[in-house]
Amino acid sequence: MDEVRWLSQDELALWQHFILAQQDLDRVISADLAGSGLSHADYAVLVGLSEGSSDGVRVGRLREWIGWGSSRLAHQLRRMESRGLVTRSRAADDGRGTVVSITAEGLARIRAAAPGHVRTVRANFLDLMTEDERAVLGAVFERVTRTINPDRPPLSGLS
Repeated sequence: MDEVRWLSQDELALWQHFILAQQDLDRVISADLAGSGLSHADYAVLVGLSEGSSDGVRVGRLREWIGWGSSRLAHQLRRMESRGLVTRSRAADDGRGTVVSITAEGLARIRAAAPGHVRTVRANFLDLMTEDERAVLGAVFERVTRTINPDRPPLSGLS
């Protein structure tokens, strides 16, 4: 059995800072979005759909892009559909898959929420780094993502 490589004090501090920053960012973003009547999960789905085709996005592609499991996405879509933010329908090309589309209400909500969300992300994350630091952090996060999920599609959108 391999010997455990315990975290050094610096590594432990880095890991703890990452965990706390992640939790704090989630709290700040959730509070910001609450004013628009959207949850953080709602926003993630609506961003994915607004980046996709006007004909909608297949559930499987949306799931891959967001990085959620099937059950979590299905429950989220059901809640959002009941609130008039999205619609689900059978895929026209093969009738087997499900396509999710953003509604006019969903589009209006994300358009209303986006400016405040972007200001929050900038003020609490992006603007705290130099361009070089953002490049390094982006490369590190991409490497982590590729290590954990090598089959995840690139984050260039859903089209």
